[in-house]
Amino acid sequence: MARNRLAVLVAAALFSAAAQAGEHAAGNMRVTTLDGVVVTGVAPSMATTFVTDPRLPRQPVPASDGADYLKTVPGFSALRSGGTNGDPVLRGMFGSRIHLLTNDGAMSGACPSRMDNALSYVAPETYDRLTVIKGPQTVLWGGGASAGTVRFEREIPYFDRPGMRVAASALAGSAGRNDQVLDMAAGNPTGYARVTGNRSEADDYRDGSGAVVPSAWKKWNADAALGWTPDADSVLEASVGTGDAQARYAGRGMDGSQFKRSSYGLRYEKRELPGALDALTANLYYNDVDHVMDNYTLRDPDPTGSMPMPMASNVAHRTTGGRAAIAWRTERLELTAGLDHRDSRHSQRRASGRGAYRNQPWKIDARLRNTGAFAEAAWQLGKHDKLASGLRLDRSQAQDLRATVGSMMPMPNPTAGAVRHETLPGGFLRYERQARDRPLHWFAGIGQTHRMPDYWELFSAGRGPVGSVNAFAGVQPERTTQLDAGLQYRSQRVEAWVSVYAGRMHDYILFEYLPGGTTRASNVDANIGGGEAGIEWRPAAEWKLGATLAYAWGEVAGSGAALPQMPPLEARLSAGYEHRRWSLGALLRGVAAQHRVSPGLGNVVGRDLGPSPGFAVFSLNGGYRLSDSLQLAAGIDNLFDRSYSEHLNLGGNSAFGYPAEPVRIGEPGRTAWVKLNWKY
Repeated sequence: MARNRLAVLVAAALFSAAAQAGEHAAGNMRVTTLDGVVVTGVAPSMATTFVTDPRLPRQPVPASDGADYLKTVPGFSALRSGGTNGDPVLRGMFGSRIHLLTNDGAMSGACPSRMDNALSYVAPETYDRLTVIKGPQTVLWGGGASAGTVRFEREIPYFDRPGMRVAASALAGSAGRNDQVLDMAAGNPTGYARVTGNRSEADDYRDGSGAVVPSAWKKWNADAALGWTPDADSVLEASVGTGDAQARYAGRGMDGSQFKRSSYGLRYEKRELPGALDALTANLYYNDVDHVMDNYTLRDPDPTGSMPMPMASNVAHRTTGGRAAIAWRTERLELTAGLDHRDSRHSQRRASGRGAYRNQPWKIDARLRNTGAFAEAAWQLGKHDKLASGLRLDRSQAQDLRATVGSMMPMPNPTAGAVRHETLPGGFLRYERQARDRPLHWFAGIGQTHRMPDYWELFSAGRGPVGSVNAFAGVQPERTTQLDAGLQYRSQRVEAWVSVYAGRMHDYILFEYLPGGTTRASNVDANIGGGEAGIEWRPAAEWKLGATLAYAWGEVAGSGAALPQMPPLEARLSAGYEHRRWSLGALLRGVAAQHRVSPGLGNVVGRDLGPSPGFAVFSLNGGYRLSDSLQLAAGIDNLFDRSYSEHLNLGGNSAFGYPAEPVRIGEPGRTAWVKLNWKY
């Protein structure tokens, strides 16, 4: 509770300082902007919504996957297992509590232990916009998103005359980091073609103590779209995409030797409809991932470990679905209503011996389906007041197609062929107020969502709740009720914000790690709370000072035991100087020690490893605009080569020289990078 009070006090101090500074700001101050400025944090655009351009340079070193980029949004962290493919955590919540969409299509990883979580397949810089909505404060993009909703979006490249647009970047850095990105579109008023692609690779890095951490990766993605634009307000687009990768993991018994992705999409948009009708949008999508894990492609099998012989597991997850929505707009009312559907199929095969899995037949082990109806509205009650609300109803289904369970000693599955059906309601109500005489906005809302257990919670655990035959039969849907509130202040010199939340989670799905290496999934009630705050202050036209704070807290209701895998209190301080064509910046990231832990408890990926010490890391960055179309950015992360590790950490694997008991994986030591952006 002491740290909880500290978080509130610091947030209040940030906001108070911002308000006082803003009230004393000069009235007509010139604010310079430079496209090449390195992003160190993202502020909310309104209420609980954060919007940013993922193509902008950022510090730490520009991200290799979606989870890494999300860490620039306060409240996000990642469960670390090496150099790439971390699993995102928002406000201490994990997995399908964060709803992910890429181009408004759902995508899921395939590994039962989430070695290939969905953001492993996302190359942030090939998207135009990243939108994050925290908490259960929208119903438009799917049910069950108790932590929040994440959308990576590509915009429609309209052309009012024949032309071409090109954006490209190249990055080089320590540990053999080598990235290239290309985004090219050409068209005329009746149509367009767009191609995006990226390639990224890195070697194993050294941590601050000089130890080599297995973390190398190679990735590539390519996507293409053709669009028909019969007028400026209409578009019909077809898209196709593919990609693949390899990644070494310090915290796993295997590596990812294949991350194949196949994506297809079709979307239609019609805007500026007659009368009160505002827009009609619809899309269909197909996303298929084919993932191989083995212990011989990127490492040698450990003869003294649990897998002394070459072994591989090949898993696939195909997700198809669509969404249709229509929007109405009047002077005081905005209303969006529609339907969405998602259908997924998971399959797997495995074998001992190099490449032997290719000779095995695929076995479908699970099917999941969800159909939802939603409506969300915003009423302008007056000049300064707005009321927003939404309702949603989902019908979810899961089918267990496993004939046997257990990998070492297979046994008949007691729920083979069983089907579960759940009806899951959700909704929210939020009031927003704009102050009459100052640039101050505040909101308060309550939301509730019911979440169907996902594939990992139904099928990955070795055991289910006490008294049940397995997790598929016994684990119940989660129900989250959460209060969200916040303040935002904007003036010419100062932007400050604070958001807080408190919630009760009924039937929170918790994993217990049992002796012998098996896991049990069960339901408990939990209390959660925390918040984020930030400030950006320009004391002069060329200077910008910033700070952010994020804190998450959780406990098992009634027992006082800490919820596992909760990130510690984190603060970021930044300073930047911009002058015409160039900029310089610094970032200090400080993370408090975390003593509230529950060893032996966790989620499907891993468990709490115990208390962790705090740390601070200092980084520098700079940018230079060579021309209107060419910009250079560079940085040095962890300037003083500190040796540290994150609290959310899988722990090192003994196959790479770590002790048999998990030891936290060290983060990169001093890292230098340089990035060149070009636009045409």
